[in-house]
Amino acid sequence: MNVNQIINMILRIVMRKAISGGIDAGMKRMGGRRKHARQMPPPQPQHPPHQGDGRTQAEVRAERRARRAAREAAQAEAQRKG
Repeated sequence: MNVNQIINMILRIVMRKAISGGIDAGMKRMGGRRKHARQMPPPQPQHPPHQGDGRTQAEVRAERRARRAAREAAQAEAQRKG
C-alpha cells in the first residue's frame, strides 16, 4: 500500500464520520422542531373591534390614489432628470 492510498483511506474515514455526524445533528434538530410545531399556540388576546378613524371607504381610496399619483409623478420627474 503506497502513501497515496493510505492518505485517501484516512480522508474517507474522516469525511464519513464528519458527514454522518452532521446528518445526525441535523436530524436531531429537525426532530426537535417537529415536536414544538405540534404544540398548540397560546390563545390570542381578544381585541375590541376596530373603530376606524371616521373616514369612509371612498375617502380612504381617494387618498390612496392621490398618494400613488404623487409618488408616480415624483418617480417620473426623477427619471427625466436622471
